[in-house]
Parts: sequence; structure tokens; C-alpha cells
Amino acid sequence: MEFKEITNKEEWENEISLQKQAQFLQSWGWGEFQKGLGRKIWRLALGGYYVLVIKMDLPLEQSYLYAPRLNFLLDKDIFNRLKELAQVEKNSFLRLELVLEQDLDLFGFKKTNNVQPGQTLLLDLIKSEDELLAEMHPKTRYNIRLAEKKGVKIKEGNFNDLGVFYELMVNTFERKGKKLFNKDYYQKMMSTLPYAKLYLAEYAGRILCANMVLFYGDTVTYLHGGSSDENKNIMAPHLLQWETIKKAKELGYKYYDFWGIDETKWPGVTRFKKGFGGFEVNYGGTYDLALNKFWYTAYQISKIFK
Repeated sequence: MEFKEITNKEEWENEISLQKQAQFLQSWGWGEFQKGLGRKIWRLALGGYYVLVIKMDLPLEQSYLYAPRLNFLLDKDIFNRLKELAQVEKNSFLRLELVLEQDLDLFGFKKTNNVQPGQTLLLDLIKSEDELLAEMHPKTRYNIRLAEKKGVKIKEGNFNDLGVFYELMVNTFERKGKKLFNKDYYQKMMSTLPYAKLYLAEYAGRILCANMVLFYGDTVTYLHGGSSDENKNIMAPHLLQWETIKKAKELGYKYYDFWGIDETKWPGVTRFKKGFGGFEVNYGGTYDLALNKFWYTAYQISKIFK
């Protein structure tokens, strides 16, 4: 199999960004972002397919190789190449995350918990605004109109708005008892990814909610968002989503990705997202290949007690 590292950004993006429902996790920019976090990466061409691979550090000088959201069916030659790279780098295991459904048990992999959301909700932006509104839950349409009537204003932010965005994220994650990346993570993301944008909803001189949105390939992805405890009856998050959807449509994107739904893990968030209509997408899952069984078992145990 032909095997080479790609060092030309234009060549890489011509392959990845033009895919249907393009995966930003395989983009050139995402590789640069990972390098900014201090991680080693490889951009590989394997038999006509392009694969971004990231070295993820673990305690006690251990590590694993991770290839996120591979948007094609893999064959034995590709597995072997990735396995060889992982072995040369002395990794504890190899982790592959699939877009398409594929059983990797035959190659010695075992299915594991997803790193990225395993299920998402997409809007078809080819539809008209009237069609998109008609497919929403009536309560969602009502809340959008209510926010408009109350005078909520939506604006695009910039790097200087990261502070308020992060404060809203902290507030939201503390309410839900979830862990949050540190502020530096988002600063690196905004400064590295040319397609990362902030959108904010303002009411009576205060920012009530803010979202980080990624515009990549044919897809706009609502990646992270935070909201205030204040003026919840104004329904600003609904209008913020709708105005971002309209912006994505205006710019010619084909899909709007709500980036993860799960009725069990995130019931409230899932209910909010489903209110906008759309169609559900189930990804192929995440698989691990243990290369050092002792350290892989230790890693699995540590995840249980983390």
C-alpha cells in the first residue's frame, strides 16, 4: 500500500474539506490545534485515504494513538499501517473512531466508549427557512418568536469575547456538574482554527448566552455553548441557534450539526436540540486495539475510578 506523510495544507484540505458531511476532526486546522496542545500528529495518505493521527499522552510516560472520525471503510492494509506506527511509537494501544458502521472485531479491535458523540442531529440547510421552521417543534418556534419580540439581539463575536463565553460555559457546566476544558484550550482553538466563530445573544446590555460554532467543509457545527441563569424566560438560546442556522444557510453550507444527542446522558440538551427538527445520524463507534495488554488494562481500570 502507498504510504506517505502529507505536508501540503492545500492537498490535505482538497481531500478532507470536500467530503460529504466533512469532519473538522480530520481537518488541517484540527491537526494544528492538537500540535498547539503539545501533541504529536501525523497526516497520512494510506492507499488513497487521508488520516489524521494524534498521539495522546497518558500518565507514567504511556500514550496511545487516536484517529478521530474516519469517514471511510477501513481495510486490513490500513489497519496494519496504523498498527505499525503505533508499535514504532511504543504506544499502549491504537484507537480508531468511525463515521461508518464497521465491525473491527475481526482485526483484533474491541469496541469502547465513544470519545466524540456517537449520535448527532443534522439539519438539511438545502430546505427553505419556512420549511425548517415548519419542521420544528411548535414550542421551539414559539420561543424563537418570543426572544425576537423581547428584543434579543444576536451578534458575531471575536477573540475578545472569549472571556464572557468562558464565564457562561463555567456557569453552565457547574449547573450540570460536568467538567470543562480550561480557558487556554478555547483560546488555542480560536487562535488556531480559522473556521471557529463565536455567536452571542444580548439582552438589555447583557450577554445571556454564547456559542462556539465551526464552519468547515459543507457543515456548520454547534460545538460548545454556555448560558446565564438570568432572564431564562427570554428564551435567548433558541434565537441564538436559529440565527446561526440562518447564517449557515446564507453562506451556502449544506448541514447544521448539533454535535451530539443522547436521551440518557443529556436529556435536557437533547430535548432542546430535537426541538429544531432535523434527522439523526448514528456513527460507527470507537474501537481500541491493545498493543500492551498490561498498560491497556491499567488504563481501563483508571477510567473506572476517574
